[in-house]
Amino acid sequence: MFSVLNKSAKCASAINMGAFKSVLQPRYLSSVMNSSATAMNVYKESCYFKIDFKINEEMTVAEAVTRFSAFNIGCLAVTDKQDKVVGVFSERDLITKVCAQSKSTHSVKIKDVCIYSPNIIIAKKDDSLESCMSKMMFKDIRHLLVVDDKNEEFIGMISIKDLIKEIIKNKTDIITRLSDFKIGKGAYFGSE
Repeated sequence: MFSVLNKSAKCASAINMGAFKSVLQPRYLSSVMNSSATAMNVYKESCYFKIDFKINEEMTVAEAVTRFSAFNIGCLAVTDKQDKVVGVFSERDLITKVCAQSKSTHSVKIKDVCIYSPNIIIAKKDDSLESCMSKMMFKDIRHLLVVDDKNEEFIGMISIKDLIKEIIKNKTDIITRLSDFKIGKGAYFGSE
């Protein structure tokens, strides 16, 4: 019993002294992100790289739901008759524009509920992880279309999950620091 109380008191003391404060600072967050990874690198490792994540604007929402389920994804790139990407349709659009309004997924077309450009938030293929994450957090979105820097041509799509996987894959430092803290190597991260 005293052991648990003692550990709780130590944790509370460490928190009060600022043990976790540095982890929440933007500078620290950017330091744990892989600065060399780009939107294009993340896309190549993404589940979107291997599947057809486009849907024609004339298709129904029910067809989009089938793809969401089949590929375990949450967003589709919307194309026009010429197969040019013109918008996005996400699970959030499904919920807010179809389900919440009691519309039939079998009768509503994608073009009636998707988000069209220029309102689409994009990532250039050379954007950093930090830049991509900032765009997602600032706009409260979970997917970005990736475009070529030079000609604005559509390349692919990435999700917040893809960014997090990349950060975790390349950064064991924070895991080591948290492990050190857990086993009592110091109240502050990195202390001996």
